[in-house]
Amino acid sequence: MAVKRPTHASSEGVRKSMQSNRSRDTGPELALRRAAHALGLRYRVSVRPLPAIRRTADLVFTKAKVAVFMDGCFWHGCPEHHTKAATNAEYWAEKVRRNRERDAETDRLLREAGWTVVRIWEHEDPIPAARLIAETVQASRAQMFD
Repeated sequence: MAVKRPTHASSEGVRKSMQSNRSRDTGPELALRRAAHALGLRYRVSVRPLPAIRRTADLVFTKAKVAVFMDGCFWHGCPEHHTKAATNAEYWAEKVRRNRERDAETDRLLREAGWTVVRIWEHEDPIPAARLIAETVQASRAQMFD
């Protein structure tokens, strides 16, 4: 017999909804990858830029040392689209606060290791976002040969 683990979900429906949230290959992430690929960019998907640190970037350009993160509006507290949770609001506010804190720490650790970090909000148009990534990768590659 399966043992139910305690959950922070306020109801069974919320728990199921939370479980269905994907950590990778979301619609916005796939659209960004397609747009980046169409620009000729080749990248690694969902890998740790720094293997010793348990943080996974959505797109990684290993040689250029560029890590791209696509941040969800709810999970990362988008200033434009984030909405406060109707139930269990305190828990979710703290969760988002911790996510933002971890994001800032991740950015700092990567920068200290010589990486360039690009953060894209899930609501952003993937075409201009992919162009920004391409420009960043090209600039990083150019710096390597200076």
